[in-house]
Amino acid sequence: MTDTTTNHKTDTASSKNDDRMTLEILRYIPGTHSEPTFQRFDIPYVEDWSILDALGYIKDELDSSLAYRWSCRMAVCGSCGMMFNGVPKLACETFIRDYYPRAIRVEPLENFGIERDLVIDQEPFLEKLESVKPYIIDAMANAPSGKPGAPASHERETIQAGENKQTPKELAMFDQYSMCINCLLCYSACPQFGLNPAFLGPATISLAHRYNQDNRDHGTADRAPALNEKDGVWSCTFVGYCSEVCPKSVDPASAIQQEKVRGATDWALSWILPKGAR
Repeated sequence: MTDTTTNHKTDTASSKNDDRMTLEILRYIPGTHSEPTFQRFDIPYVEDWSILDALGYIKDELDSSLAYRWSCRMAVCGSCGMMFNGVPKLACETFIRDYYPRAIRVEPLENFGIERDLVIDQEPFLEKLESVKPYIIDAMANAPSGKPGAPASHERETIQAGENKQTPKELAMFDQYSMCINCLLCYSACPQFGLNPAFLGPATISLAHRYNQDNRDHGTADRAPALNEKDGVWSCTFVGYCSEVCPKSVDPASAIQQEKVRGATDWALSWILPKGAR
């Protein structure tokens, strides 16, 4: 969602006297501007302002044409990922006091095309995410068959089989990876994605791993072609910066390495086991 209706309110109660800060924000409209440029904004220093609050102040009080994404304001939706002095972070949980009195340079996430100002083009990521089928496939494949006299259709039989319960140990196998909020900070931190935009990337592989680890899911074979292609897991060079910047400690670098092990194991087994036995 591109911000057009922020409800920002200037809170001067926490303002440190009349101190001020400077934000240098990248401005760019493809097709209108010949190249990106930085615009400086002088704002009041309010100790408890996040950078998202500061952007709201700029939009409400200084320049309503500024474009950026935000939604929940509590590090859940993943919409407000940006670069602050060259580091990818969420604007809603990054505070201006951490930079004061230095200026803050605000840029859109690296390695993505720019739609306008701080808004990036997410379409290539969404296409990659779709390719790994990020959802539970055929959850009731191993459910008991229907009782004698039950309806003949498999769907109704499996519904009658009841809940698909998991143990805490089974949940722990994928719980960490289900915390991904698709903020794309990991893509901005990934040097390989910067060099090769076709690389499937950290968040997509991490979410594929989340479902491959779920014992209710039966879609590992369906995800394997995308994960093991040339631009899949094998393009990762294990720099690990993606895990450092992740605001939810998902650790996508670990997920990628585990999927490499899975892919290599499947490849080895394909040479020694008959087809259908793996």
